[in-house]
Amino acid sequence: MNTLLQEFFELCPGGVCEDILSESDKRFIKDGGTMLSGVMQRSDVKNGNGRVYPHSILVREMNAYKKLVEERRALGELDHPEQSVINLRNVSHLVTEVWWDGKDVMGKIQVLNTPSGQVLKELVNANIKIGISSRGTGSVRESKGDTVVEDDFQLICFDIVSEPSTQGAFMMKERKSLSESKETKINNLINNILKKRIK
Repeated sequence: MNTLLQEFFELCPGGVCEDILSESDKRFIKDGGTMLSGVMQRSDVKNGNGRVYPHSILVREMNAYKKLVEERRALGELDHPEQSVINLRNVSHLVTEVWWDGKDVMGKIQVLNTPSGQVLKELVNANIKIGISSRGTGSVRESKGDTVVEDDFQLICFDIVSEPSTQGAFMMKERKSLSESKETKINNLINNILKKRIK
């Protein structure tokens, strides 16, 4: 039986992402836009919902999803609806790029200037941790104590959520300071280390 499968991830743990911005991303941020990045999905590991996505199935679905990304149709909603259809009235963001880092699906997200996008932007600006959640349909089977996603899984989209199920996958806002010097990066790193020691 096909059911709606939802997985939650935190993006960019520790509040620091590598600078993975393209020139067009940098222009978008410089003009006041908001970009997010981080882990969007993981394969072959049990997530917080107790499910395992086999790598081969996730590779297949991400290959299909990349076509939506290239066509600028990879939209997502703010919060997880209980349906498989993307509601355009609640769209908050556009996934602009996805790629693999080992068995982690990484991605970049552009926050849209929609009502839900404005809410998302304010949450990000208030330093509220947000996560990302895949939404898809499919069936599962039990195998050696794990709930394994079956071959009929179909990825629909990635939504922004408040409760991720995978550790270390919170989304992080890409910095507006686009020409950060080496000295500034070192100073920021030292400050972060000192803050952790004080805690």
